[in-house]
Amino acid sequence: MLKRFTPNILGTYLSLTIKCMIGGALFASIAGCSDDSATKQVAPPPAVSVFKVITQDVGNYREFVARTEAHQEVKIRARVEGELIERHFDEGSYVEKGQLLLKIDPSEYQSSVAGIEADLKSKIAGADGAKRDLTRGKEVASQGFISQSDLDKLTTKYDQAAAAVKSAQANLEKAKLNLSYTQIKAPFAGRIGKVNYDVGNLVGPTSNELAQLTDVDPIYVNFQVEESDYISYRQKHQGSEGNPQNVPIDLSLRLPNNSNLASKGQLDFADTKVDRSTGTVELRATFANPNNIVMPGLFVTLILESKDKQKQALIPQAAVQENQQGKFVLVVGDDKKVATRIVQLGRRINAMWVVESGLEQGEQVIVEGLQKVRQGVEVKPVEKKVDHTTGTISNLTNAAG
Repeated sequence: MLKRFTPNILGTYLSLTIKCMIGGALFASIAGCSDDSATKQVAPPPAVSVFKVITQDVGNYREFVARTEAHQEVKIRARVEGELIERHFDEGSYVEKGQLLLKIDPSEYQSSVAGIEADLKSKIAGADGAKRDLTRGKEVASQGFISQSDLDKLTTKYDQAAAAVKSAQANLEKAKLNLSYTQIKAPFAGRIGKVNYDVGNLVGPTSNELAQLTDVDPIYVNFQVEESDYISYRQKHQGSEGNPQNVPIDLSLRLPNNSNLASKGQLDFADTKVDRSTGTVELRATFANPNNIVMPGLFVTLILESKDKQKQALIPQAAVQENQQGKFVLVVGDDKKVATRIVQLGRRINAMWVVESGLEQGEQVIVEGLQKVRQGVEVKPVEKKVDHTTGTISNLTNAAG
């Protein structure tokens, strides 16, 4: 049987139901507020890699496009005609001064020397006979047995015989010289190139070069300086008396593969005139090249740096950015907040920039994490080290471990 609710009981039931609904909603609202406050936590500052600015002694600096040239270079040619019968070197090899390189058939020239030597002996014998005749003629002429005319003939005969001896001697020297030319020797030590004539070819003074010999230690480096710069250089170094070797500068050479030559250079020549077409003066430097790494004809970069140097700040290239105002870096201050700093940059030394103004030693510039920070943001700086040659960024070595 269904029970019927009286009005009082029904009202009490509805009242309790409404109170429960209101209380549940209020509890849910309070619980929701409690969850939101728990999830809203402050994010930690982003970590960035920083490099502590260092200083280095840096002088005034210029770079020039230059061309290398052999210290000595000669084209080997045949000075006498004949068949090439011997070769005593490998193409591209190093040869010593005086080393036999090529040999021309000497048979003809040996025969010539032998014939002239025989002729010289005959001429000497004739001159000796003429001298004896002249001596006897002078003795009898003093006694009046021959006339002065006959004595003059004896004198003339002796003079002709003596002249014939000198002529034969000259011919012999020339023949021996031609014979020596059949042996072609290296005039200096160096590397010899490709041979243009094989054994069996007929060569002579009208032939092309047989090979080319070059000496590249030291190596010459030629470059041009604008006339205004050269005048300033002469005015500044008047005490050098025109000797480029007395100028206080350091010279280094950057090769086409961006590596630097180990040896330092020295100025050894400055031209005495200005090129009218270019308005430049040609100068030359020399570099030791014991391993023959530098070859003639290379385009290289000659770096001049004054020996009078000043300490300047250095930073990695990775730290430098650029906008409409110029080049800038992001600096982390003592408050660990990021600041933008406009900098004036000088020369590049491998992977580093020289900073002429805008930074001081010990300041921290960001080198990694640039994309996740902006000016005024607080960051967590992590100091790193940078390889000055390659620009590689790595962790600092733990001195304790």
